Amino acid sequence: MTLGRALSVSLVGLTGHLVEVEAQLAGGIPGLSLVGLPDAALSEARDRVRAAVTSCGLDWPSRRITVNLTPAALPKAGSGFDLAIAVATMVGARACPAQSAARTVHLGELGLDGRLRPVRGVLPAVAAAVAAGYPRVVVAAADAPEAALVPGADVVAAVSLAQVLREYGADVAVPGATAVARLEPDRGRDTARGDLSDVVGQHAARHALEVAAAGGHHLLMTGPPGTGKTMLASRLPGLLPDLDDADAVEVTAIHSVAGTFRPGDGLLRRPPFEDPHHTATPAAVIGGGSGLPRPGAASRAHRGVLFMDEAPQFAPRVMQTLRQPLEHGELVLHRAGGTARYPARFQLVMAANPCPCGNAVGKGLDCTCRPVERRRYFARLSGPLLDRVDLQVDVLPVTRLDRRSGPGESTAEVAARVAEARARAARRLAGTGWRSNAEVSGRWLRGPGAPGDTRAVDQGLDRGTLSLRGADRVLRVAWTLADLAGIAAPRDREITRAVSLRTRGQAL
Repeated sequence: MTLGRALSVSLVGLTGHLVEVEAQLAGGIPGLSLVGLPDAALSEARDRVRAAVTSCGLDWPSRRITVNLTPAALPKAGSGFDLAIAVATMVGARACPAQSAARTVHLGELGLDGRLRPVRGVLPAVAAAVAAGYPRVVVAAADAPEAALVPGADVVAAVSLAQVLREYGADVAVPGATAVARLEPDRGRDTARGDLSDVVGQHAARHALEVAAAGGHHLLMTGPPGTGKTMLASRLPGLLPDLDDADAVEVTAIHSVAGTFRPGDGLLRRPPFEDPHHTATPAAVIGGGSGLPRPGAASRAHRGVLFMDEAPQFAPRVMQTLRQPLEHGELVLHRAGGTARYPARFQLVMAANPCPCGNAVGKGLDCTCRPVERRRYFARLSGPLLDRVDLQVDVLPVTRLDRRSGPGESTAEVAARVAEARARAARRLAGTGWRSNAEVSGRWLRGPGAPGDTRAVDQGLDRGTLSLRGADRVLRVAWTLADLAGIAAPRDREITRAVSLRTRGQAL
């Protein structure tokens, strides 16, 4: 009886767990069995590994082979264990020395001809391997640029199993050599769409967009079709600052697991922008799938913007699923295959028409909807969801005067003010763990540093137009307005304006 070992990584959400792959070769009826909670794709590895080994010109051991994936209680999913299983089996068959693969992590799917194919989630898997003290990682050549983004990783890029086994000293007839691949991360692709100066008029909505960017607040824009709601929302990522190193790695890891990351772009340095269609299912928005759930649009928008155009057209079940990430900044997905956690601290931007026909503006003389249709249409956005949206503004039709007034401020000009406001907030919140006004707790808002004159908030609470959560969100917006104005604390003017920004139909 002989035993071979190799290392790989299992991802549960974004968390990587080091997995030891043990291959035991014993007497008995020839065959290969996998134990250790493999999913369907992993269970099929027995056929891929056997074909890949024989394609390298090596003899497949005619013995009873048992492959154990340790820890056994951890669910394993995907085809990324193929390479580790093949290496462990060949070590057990004494085709290559046991010491060669003992401290190397292997990530890759095998083709029947022995080629090494890329897999999802390489970046978080390599990061987990480096954190566990195993910096040397073998990946498919197509995954090498992504793996090389992890600091401290010793990445070996291979195009076939033959190259890997030959590097370990196996007598493989197929020529080939491994190559270490490292890439320096660049700024990534810019997700901003167009310039803010493209927006004609809409001074109140532009101001609300600037406040949302400066404080990380959620935004609802309501207005008839063609007033620029979608255009405004798509300009928001351009107002946000670049992601720092930690956020860039986290956001890139999410997109790597989701399969939407392009390694040639380097780390994602710009805030992402996700705009799912209104026919999207809950699984598409928050994540899902068979086995362990994959990240959805909400997680892919982490540290960026999630835009829900025509928000009342989304299924109510979809909109209700957003309450957890809006409150806690993460998604916890429970499935039969296990539980996955994905960060989802995004800025929610919703756009909506005032009624199904979209013409209920002003006196609503052009509206063809019945009153019950209007109520039913906007009621699809529940009260608990709207209570979590800091800014709620009307976007009115552009007038002839607005059209002739010329272009407004550019994205660069507004982004500079946003950066200054965020820097003031960062200095004030240093040491608290919060990075924007939208993350501040209610206790801090009502603490010793709270503004003295909060009559506008108290009146809203007395009239029932503000809940306690809504009052806290008004104070968060007031602090953002103070940061934009360059003052130390919000005054009565900033608090009153924050209340009006939360209530549609009121002027600034």
